[in-house]
Amino acid sequence: MGRVYNFSAGPSCLPEEVLKDCADEMLDYKGTGQSVMEMSHRSSAFKPIIEDAEAMVRKLMRVPDNYKIVFLQGGGSTQFAMVPQNLGIRSGKAVYVDTGVWSGKAIKEAKKYVSVDVAASSKDRNFCYIPKIDKITGDYDYAYICLNNTIKGTHWNYIPDTGSIPLVADISSCILSEPLDVSAFGLVFAGAQKNLGPAGVTLVIIRDDLITDSPQKGTPTMLTYKTHTDEDSLYNTPPCYAIYVVGKVLHWIEKNGGAEGMKARNYAKAERLYDYLDSNTVYRATADKDSRSIMNVPFLTKEEDEAKADAINKKFTAEAAKAGLVNLAGHRTVGGMRASIYNAMPLEGVERLIEFMDKFAAENF
Repeated sequence: MGRVYNFSAGPSCLPEEVLKDCADEMLDYKGTGQSVMEMSHRSSAFKPIIEDAEAMVRKLMRVPDNYKIVFLQGGGSTQFAMVPQNLGIRSGKAVYVDTGVWSGKAIKEAKKYVSVDVAASSKDRNFCYIPKIDKITGDYDYAYICLNNTIKGTHWNYIPDTGSIPLVADISSCILSEPLDVSAFGLVFAGAQKNLGPAGVTLVIIRDDLITDSPQKGTPTMLTYKTHTDEDSLYNTPPCYAIYVVGKVLHWIEKNGGAEGMKARNYAKAERLYDYLDSNTVYRATADKDSRSIMNVPFLTKEEDEAKADAINKKFTAEAAKAGLVNLAGHRTVGGMRASIYNAMPLEGVERLIEFMDKFAAENF
């Protein structure tokens, strides 16, 4: 079949240029006679790789000097525990905003370590919108949001005012999709497998004053941020090859205009797809217009009978895959289809999807 357009929510598509570059260096990285997969993480060959990746994160995201950058393992889900274990140490209380599956999982995990209040939730309408919050106040150690919701296709179009309460954000599915003011947060984290690289490495950016010598009692060494910030992500063997690919993706982002360039690229794709969904009689987007993600676009057909809708959705995804448009099945909590159009997805992929949707609608409705 050759290359397809991969609309998976993650792991998702990577820039072809990066994949080809990695392939060229697979057996011999810069004359070392070895693959990065084989390198010692403490070797002179690997040191500049991880240092460059960190420097590129700091440059592209304009990370202030009083923040540390670390590459960890365990995915974003491990951060659901690390955040309360390391930050919930003064009052033992935290406040969360519930906007879908991933914030729900974070809340459930945090309750094992801190007292959790939910400031707002969009559960009343199946998480199809982002709640409006004037200000979060209270004696909380931190506040927590999921900035982009892959499953529900929603995104915060504003940063909530939390005053002196450190704001934590899961930015896994929107990192570097557009500029973000890191200084507005105490900590942000992102699993790499959406916009940064392959699965296996998680980026954490944490403000210096939140790095403690004394996390909650019983916190494992590996789940203590200071363990990793003190050792520049090299306390133990890091996911070396994944970090290497992340570095290459970051250089690709820089080459294509940085965060501003990605914003222009991504808004062009999202606007094209949403305009199509809003202007036809067969398909519709599921997220409210003022809360829509530019990364994840769930959509339904006009078929309302549950059994018939399930059959038509399966037919859609099967025929789309044959046309080279893969991983379009929607999450079970939303149904329908979902197109994840991360940084590496070209506009041509969205145009091809729309062409297919037109053809499918004409043949089935």
